Amino acid sequence: MHKYLTVQTPDGATWGVPVELIARNRAAHYAREFDGDIDRSLAEDTLPLFEEAEYEIVDWAANQMDWKDFDGHKVKLADPPEPDFQEAWRSGPMGFAE
Repeated sequence: MHKYLTVQTPDGATWGVPVELIARNRAAHYAREFDGDIDRSLAEDTLPLFEEAEYEIVDWAANQMDWKDFDGHKVKLADPPEPDFQEAWRSGPMGFAE
């Protein structure tokens, strides 16, 4: 599985985190229902659920995981867009500094 859940950060950059990591996190959580077998939980429960409803991927990641859970696995997919300096000059707030 080489699919990424994407998120746009406040600076406008787009980051991706592996869906596989999210799936394994959920499978580990429910492994007790599969005699502690994470791979069985993944194959029989989590992967079918995630394939049927992508919302479940987002829901699990947002409600059960933290950004730090993806340390070492985050991928920057797009840089923030270049600012429109002319538009900022025309309509941005202006002030003074010393």
